[in-house]
Amino acid sequence: RRMTEKIHIRVFIADDHAIVREGLKQILAEQRDINVAGEAENGVDAARLVGKSKANVMLLDISLPDRNGIDVLKQIKKDKPELAVLMLSMHREDQYAIRALKAGASGYLTKQSAPRELVTAIRQVAGGQKYVSAALAQTLASSIGANHEAAVHEGLSDREYQTLTMIASGMAVSDIARELSLSVKTISEYRARLLVKMKLKTSAELTTYAIRNGLVD
Repeated sequence: RRMTEKIHIRVFIADDHAIVREGLKQILAEQRDINVAGEAENGVDAARLVGKSKANVMLLDISLPDRNGIDVLKQIKKDKPELAVLMLSMHREDQYAIRALKAGASGYLTKQSAPRELVTAIRQVAGGQKYVSAALAQTLASSIGANHEAAVHEGLSDREYQTLTMIASGMAVSDIARELSLSVKTISEYRARLLVKMKLKTSAELTTYAIRNGLVD
């Protein structure tokens, strides 16, 4: 009996879409060794409730309405370092994945992944391993061998990087401020800082850079 307890996986789900949470719960309900230990729909609740739950794996959406998923991840890893966190994202596997892994995530999965891949990833991170898809493993391997001179964006903070991708997606500073629940002044400061760090002058140049480096679709 002790043996089965040892391999039992308790998962906490943090995602702001009820339909996504239901879908994930349905997939996990079919697995004998996995059960759902709790859920949250925003970053504040996720950080608070996962600490009280007995979860040993967390599925964390990277874009929560109130807080950046990577900020939430850093806080959770500080409070509960032993928890394996698997990041879920709508974004294809770009720099966000590398940032998430550097911030302490055990794995990164896009929401388009097949249910079977999700279950494999959960079991793998519960066992103390890292999980990345074959495509992402390839990207990581290439980036290790690549000339890092080009990757100026890797020196940006998470918020600056997020601002960069949003500007490059065509969003105005006021829209970004609303989306991230920050002031227009703060977003303007992020924009000014990242232009200096990247030695660029305009939003158009930022957009060109982001497209050339595959940071936005």
